[in-house]
Amino acid sequence: MQPLRGTKDILPKEIQEWQRIYNVANNLLSIYNYKEIRTPIIENTELFTRSIGNFTDIVNKEMYSFNDQGNRNLTLRPEGTASIARSFITNKLYIDKPINRLWYLGPMFRYERPQRGRQRQFHQLGIECIGSNMPIADIEVIKLANDILKEIECKEKYVLEINSIGNLEEREIYKLKLVDYLRKYENELDTDSKNRMNNNALRVLDSKHLKTKEILQEAPKLKTCLNRNSIEHFETICEHLTYLNIKYVINDYLVRGLDYYNYTAFEIKTKKFNQQNAICGGGRYDNLIQQLGGPKTPAVGWAIGLERLIILIQDNLNHKIKKQKIYITVQNFNKFNIIWDIIEILHEYKLEFELDLSHQSLTKQIKRANQLKSQICLIVGEDEINNNLITIKWLQTGTQQTIRLSSLRKYIQYLKKI
Repeated sequence: MQPLRGTKDILPKEIQEWQRIYNVANNLLSIYNYKEIRTPIIENTELFTRSIGNFTDIVNKEMYSFNDQGNRNLTLRPEGTASIARSFITNKLYIDKPINRLWYLGPMFRYERPQRGRQRQFHQLGIECIGSNMPIADIEVIKLANDILKEIECKEKYVLEINSIGNLEEREIYKLKLVDYLRKYENELDTDSKNRMNNNALRVLDSKHLKTKEILQEAPKLKTCLNRNSIEHFETICEHLTYLNIKYVINDYLVRGLDYYNYTAFEIKTKKFNQQNAICGGGRYDNLIQQLGGPKTPAVGWAIGLERLIILIQDNLNHKIKKQKIYITVQNFNKFNIIWDIIEILHEYKLEFELDLSHQSLTKQIKRANQLKSQICLIVGEDEINNNLITIKWLQTGTQQTIRLSSLRKYIQYLKKI
């Protein structure tokens, strides 16, 4: 029996990498007063068609949707922001606090062609700063993405690309100009771009087709349609990113693939994955919550794809994985009350250990401890059981000493210092 295509087991030896990212995010985001939120992985399909947009690739091609036994149309969430917005409205989070800083980590689902760093069940770490239309909120979330990448020591070269896509009215004016320009080259555009030109013209800017990209070089720029407020918002962000020494590139073609964005759009990209090179994407969405039936509430956020991120930091994480420190070998499982006393002390001092359950000879158990690269082996043979002793063997050096059980706490105090 094989796993479904596009899904992957996360094995125990890999979990430490995931937990490290979770802990880094939790610790850093807590400092900025972001609170973790967990939403269901299954939602009404309408939530995503209304928020992401009917003419996006996600809704048209990639969603896992089905009717349940009650004939409700449901979808496995393809992204996190719509669910957070729904939860914000459902639970009336706006009543208690004017600003809600939220973060999440969990699985998402999209029907895409699986490849390295991209699965049909994938995971995202995301944050949402809800309640402020000030550019300082945009700066805060971008800074946090940069800080998390630094904290987990992502040494792969990456670049922040940023753009202003204006408000809805400005984009509508720009779409008319863009479509008018593209009509002259309609026969030369790729098939997806021809379809998008009529339904979602901004997405043409994101085309990877070489001929289409060449045509777009002379196309009108969105920034020519922005009013003073949009320009000042964007300039403030750029000014502060420069002050924070966060390097960025302005990408006039960056629009993101979701309909709910306005003003700020950004991505953090690496050269590691060829065309699928974004490890973080986000932006401002000031109308989404009202669009879903909530009060008018501005917001900004981002999401990081964990599978891609883990590939980038794999080598760096491998040497950080903790080795099993203590291995306990037992000769006689019929008389092992002393084992529980030892385990209780190790638990008290929060020392990781593994108890051998094999009932093999002590020699084979010690060999197993060596294979696991344990530092210390606690040997509990017949003599130790009968006399309340513990033999401590340092596996790297072969040094061995026997102590009384009553001295174990004092020995552990010494052990924790090394």
